[in-house]
Amino acid sequence: MSKVVFSLFGLLALFLAGGIWIGLGLVGTGGLLIELFRPNMPVLKLIAQQSWNTLSSAELLALPLFILMAEILFCTRISEALMSGLAPWLGRVPGRLGHVTVLGCTIFASVCGSSAATTATVGRITAKELISKGYDRRLVEGSLAGAGTLGFLIPPSTIMIIYGVMAQQSVLQLFAAGVVPGLLLALSYMGYIAVRSALHPELVGAPPPRTSLREKLVALKDLGPLLILILGVIGSMYGGLATPTEAAAVGVTVSILIGVGQRTLNLRILLQAAKQAAENCAMIGLIMIGASFLSTTLGYLGIPRYIAQEIQGWGMSDFMLIVVLLIFYILLGTVMEGLGIIVMTLPITLPLVTAAGYDPIWFGIFLVIVVELAQITPPVGFNLTVIQRLTGDSIAQIVRATLPFFFITTAFVLVLAVFPGIVSFLPNLLYR
Repeated sequence: MSKVVFSLFGLLALFLAGGIWIGLGLVGTGGLLIELFRPNMPVLKLIAQQSWNTLSSAELLALPLFILMAEILFCTRISEALMSGLAPWLGRVPGRLGHVTVLGCTIFASVCGSSAATTATVGRITAKELISKGYDRRLVEGSLAGAGTLGFLIPPSTIMIIYGVMAQQSVLQLFAAGVVPGLLLALSYMGYIAVRSALHPELVGAPPPRTSLREKLVALKDLGPLLILILGVIGSMYGGLATPTEAAAVGVTVSILIGVGQRTLNLRILLQAAKQAAENCAMIGLIMIGASFLSTTLGYLGIPRYIAQEIQGWGMSDFMLIVVLLIFYILLGTVMEGLGIIVMTLPITLPLVTAAGYDPIWFGIFLVIVVELAQITPPVGFNLTVIQRLTGDSIAQIVRATLPFFFITTAFVLVLAVFPGIVSFLPNLLYR
């Protein structure tokens, strides 16, 4: 069996180093393993069957719609609305407008589902605005990098849909499981900003002019379209009125109406958004086909069971297993993007954590957060590149700014391992 495991990792490394698309690399790895160790199995028939089973999943239908919704929202003036609607309420709290980025990303994440889109949409207004007002560049860039990753954790999340399909778990329960951790992580970021600015007031510039209660309430109207979109998408799902796919369709419709109402969306831009969404979906679909086929191949060869038995022989506690997996995923995040990390490792790591007594829904949230870490881990971290385009600073400077939020997120993962009820509370409450 050790020969099979060596062949697995050797083939994966060969395909990745060769620059082959991840989806094709996974299919190639699975096919060669079968030819080497199960030559009598019909490889082509197995690929076709797994492709159909994966892409015909009913829950996967929501994915292209949520991606399209994010592409449409990127063309609207949502970022300006977030800034103008939140700023009057934060001028006198510790950290002042430094919280706008975190709150803006948290709100936008609840209708987006993409970390990069959340970072780019919120950051293109808040980053320049805050820096121009005298806020410390490192604090602004770090908070945007950290809070931008909430696009994966707060539902609806494209990564959660993919995990739910691959792990055969309820997408609705995964969405519910991400709410409390997402809000707590956002509060952790805001707490750091408040403490840091209290210790170093010069980081947040001069206080803005005082605003009356009436002015604050009037400013909330700028958030109206986004709140309607949140109510339409999230409210319809948890109110029992719509499935995730139907809620995604509602979201696309409302986002189009927002773009038309703001006069930022026309037919040409809508077609561009649809084209970009189709390209993203095609890429994700190919990766999922490869992951499903490789997962089936590993099952036939008995690799997950073998690795699980070997690790159990080390005598580690359940918590230490999570620590080892966390370090493992952080290291992977330095050389791979998040989706590739999940689809390549899930067939092996999911049996390990379920054997240790952790719930698959909990592990889904764990994976989402470690994928968030991959988004801000150099050299591949995509959010770092997005912020570089927004601010013009070097990647090295942005990485240094991101480190406090990276450590906050890492510590938060360990807290969830000690208190898994943080994740399971809301799903148990809603689906008990």
